[in-house]
Amino acid sequence: MLNEEQENIMIVLKFGGTSVADASRIKGVAEIVSETHRKDKKIAVVFSAFGGVTDDLITTSRLAANRDKKYLEVFEKIKTRHRNAISELRLTKDKPLRDFIESSFSELHDLLHGVFLVRELSFRTLDFISGFGELLSSRIISAYFISQKMKASFLDAKQYIKTDETFGSALVNFKLTNKNITDYFNKFSGIACVTGFIGSTEKGEATTLGRGGSDYTAAIFGAALDASEIQIWTDVDGVMTADPRKVKKAFTVSSMTYEEAMEMSHFGAKVIHPPTIQPALEKGIPLWIKNTFNPSSNGTCISTEYTDQQFMIKGISSIDEISLLTLQGSGMVGVAGISARLFGALSQAKVNVILITQGSSEHTISFAVKPADAAIASKAIDDAFSLEIKAHMIQKVRVEDHLSVVAVIGENMRNTPGVSGRLFQAFGKNGISAVATAQGSSELNISVVIHRADLNKALNSLHQSFFLSDTKTLNVFMIGAGLIGNTLLRQMEKQKTHLKKFRSLEINLVALANTKKMLFDENGINTKNFKESLDKSGEKMNMAGFIREMIRLNLPQSVFVDNTSSEEVVKHYETILDHSISIVTPNKLANSGKLKDYAKLRDISKKRNVRFLYETNVGAGLPVIGTLQDLLSSGDTIIRIEAVLSGTLSFIYNNFKAGTKFSDIVHEAHRRGYTEPDPRIDLSGMDVARKLLILARETGLNIEMNDIVIEQILPANCKKAKTVEEFFTELERSNDFFDVRRKKADDKNKVLRFIAQLENSRASISLQEVDTSHPFYNLSGSDNIISYTTERYHDRPLVVKGPGAGAEVTAAGVFAEIISIANYFE
Repeated sequence: MLNEEQENIMIVLKFGGTSVADASRIKGVAEIVSETHRKDKKIAVVFSAFGGVTDDLITTSRLAANRDKKYLEVFEKIKTRHRNAISELRLTKDKPLRDFIESSFSELHDLLHGVFLVRELSFRTLDFISGFGELLSSRIISAYFISQKMKASFLDAKQYIKTDETFGSALVNFKLTNKNITDYFNKFSGIACVTGFIGSTEKGEATTLGRGGSDYTAAIFGAALDASEIQIWTDVDGVMTADPRKVKKAFTVSSMTYEEAMEMSHFGAKVIHPPTIQPALEKGIPLWIKNTFNPSSNGTCISTEYTDQQFMIKGISSIDEISLLTLQGSGMVGVAGISARLFGALSQAKVNVILITQGSSEHTISFAVKPADAAIASKAIDDAFSLEIKAHMIQKVRVEDHLSVVAVIGENMRNTPGVSGRLFQAFGKNGISAVATAQGSSELNISVVIHRADLNKALNSLHQSFFLSDTKTLNVFMIGAGLIGNTLLRQMEKQKTHLKKFRSLEINLVALANTKKMLFDENGINTKNFKESLDKSGEKMNMAGFIREMIRLNLPQSVFVDNTSSEEVVKHYETILDHSISIVTPNKLANSGKLKDYAKLRDISKKRNVRFLYETNVGAGLPVIGTLQDLLSSGDTIIRIEAVLSGTLSFIYNNFKAGTKFSDIVHEAHRRGYTEPDPRIDLSGMDVARKLLILARETGLNIEMNDIVIEQILPANCKKAKTVEEFFTELERSNDFFDVRRKKADDKNKVLRFIAQLENSRASISLQEVDTSHPFYNLSGSDNIISYTTERYHDRPLVVKGPGAGAEVTAAGVFAEIISIANYFE
């Protein structure tokens, strides 16, 4: 049994159109209401029309006014839908319900026919027609509740909510309305099924309460009855940190203040319509947003209490389409009344301003409006300031289209420094330009106008920065699934759990391509089954198409990984960087091409604030370039660089000893896969030259490939061979040629090493004899070695040594740089 205090507790629930769209959903609503009624003696349940019915009623009205007989088709559609609901709810034997429905549709039919005949649709008539949806839904649902042994009554809000005659968005007479409601509920206990959206004048003429009218009805009843809480049941789990359609990792906010909720709604969050909750706000009644389709979810509590300080902000919202208008000119500086004239003109033109920003110089005022209002606003302002414009004291209004507004919102921003810094850092690192910004003195929100194309990227980058800063997501677009690419993907799969657990990092493979196929999946390609996915679901590879799709997706924290040695891929680097996408690559061609192209890539990456990483260009997994950059950044001076930069040539000369044939060693290197298919590519020294050129440019030398002096170690007959087979034949015949050089070194107790050298701004590559005192003497296997002689490391050079080739170490080097880019986005 409930005690007297519990009996006086009042709960108001409101169910929107999606919650009561059909019979199955109405049954789910009945379970929710029944459970609530068990806990609370008195409840009022406000219902919207079945989902989409109000729009259909407006459509059929306008068709009728235009003498379009299709209005009857829409009318029959509405009628059939309600009859079907009655049938599926097994209410066909309920004669009072049937009589009410048939009488209502007869009245509606006659009214529409009248509109058709007179070709006139007044706001008064439209209000009367568009309110039928709530009458029908509430009457059907109340009948179903009664059939389920629930103590329910139908309550037509027109009899209780009294308004003025502003048809379409009527103003409520709260004194009379509150008395009507309290008088009714003082004598009532049970479940009142209330029609949302509608009221009536004191003359009894039907009116509607405007946008969000059913929410308004719930707030009006809740405030009049001093309800303990108001529950708005919808199709989401409450107020989300961002729009889940745009930000997949958005989650429910447990609580927020009325001010936060109204700010979120103003900037596009479809939570509440701010004016509709004013009655509840004035009474301080908690407002719950809950999910009809997931009633076990806690939802979001909106109240006057400020709680939940876990994050710097409470949510991120946006308005997808706005136009930005700017009024500027020297004639505005220090002149009183400019703002009053500007916004007075907009008010007279009935233009609503979404956002305002003005510089302290008073030279410029910018404001955002709906795109549909831009032309009207522009003309109104040009007319208002026509004299100043003619005198060239003020310029004509500038209109910028295809823009959006993003806002970060939260009471906690008032007490937390660094919110703006984090916002603009997230934008900067993702190549998002701020067109205009605004922040009120309340510090409740920071609003930024951005280009429409960047909206999704902006929302996701901000959401990660403010809500998921402990878990970073990196979106990877990868070209090249051969030996290195395959190894890299295997390494990524192996480290997936470790990275998430210990580095809070998720690598999302959005795209993968080989020479034949390409595959895109914004939700992520499974790195475990990437081969099968690419073969089964991939489309024909097209490099330009790959780049276009990557740019179209415009995802935050994006990195392009080029595992190829393709010049065709390199041609797109400028475009990729220019779209604020970082690049990681072992491909040497970009950095060893023409100097102007090399410089341009660096200029673009600097301008766009993105990373262009290529550590594996020179030493595979060895820290060669990073070490050099650190030396230079810390103020050291490079005197000399000596290096063995080819794993192939290292293997050949490390194993070329007395009793061995040079041709046999080259054969063995070829068999092991150390050489290119044509070993002459390695033996020509060109690969080493590219690496040396990269190192030289890193030191600041502006040199081209033809500035490097390369000693040719192959005799002419080997170079002229037409095929690889002929080459090996000629190489066999030339063993004595190579033996002479080796024996000469042996006689001096020295060994041969193919050394790249940079000294006194001169780059050269040659086969040299080194003795036991040289750090390269004891080189073994296919190791690379780089020696840096600097002012600091003068007597004992800094040496980096280790495997300089191979899929495992190269892939590991690429992987490490991918992870470093994730750190950059922190």
